[in-house]
Amino acid sequence: MNTEISYRPFLNRDRLVHIVDSDKATCDALDVLFRLEGFQTAISRNSDDFIARFGQRRPDVVILNFDLGGEDMLPALRRIKDMRAGIPVFMLADQPDIDGTVEAMRGGASDVFVKPVDSERFVRAVRDTLRRDVHLTASRDGQQEVEVRGFAQLTPREREVLQLITNGQSNKEAGRELGISPRTIEVYRARVMEKLGARNTADLIRIVLTS
Repeated sequence: MNTEISYRPFLNRDRLVHIVDSDKATCDALDVLFRLEGFQTAISRNSDDFIARFGQRRPDVVILNFDLGGEDMLPALRRIKDMRAGIPVFMLADQPDIDGTVEAMRGGASDVFVKPVDSERFVRAVRDTLRRDVHLTASRDGQQEVEVRGFAQLTPREREVLQLITNGQSNKEAGRELGISPRTIEVYRARVMEKLGARNTADLIRIVLTS
């Protein structure tokens, strides 16, 4: 049975993307980008406004800059993930920061994007995250029988890493292909293994081959 549910923009009309960045140009660009995808949007350019708006209405997706006017927002990421509300958080970086990326991924960020953002890739990442939410909703509502596998929990980048791992590529080779560091690949690998219940790389490959 084909369990794939196609992405439908009209499903976004009740979904809120909260954009948190001190840079007005970034906020305006992302606001237009996600409104064109049918989302509702909220913009915060400082942490106080973000906290206030978050309390008024919990968003479906958060886009959060690492540095908000000189304030480190990684603690905010951790607080959101500690709520266990299933809210995906995409981090924005003004410039490449390997240590920050690793810490964000360990803190539960869905992905990290470095400015200038690749709009098409960014939207695709959010779409894939919300498509998995549609799978789960369809299953709960009983509208159709959907088989949810561990693979549905993986982010687009985690799936890319998984593909390269199962192709036998090393962390260094995978990092070179994806344009990220071997250390970051190792973080993704660990998260993939945890989500799929693999004890080691060999076990991970076995799970993929037998699924």
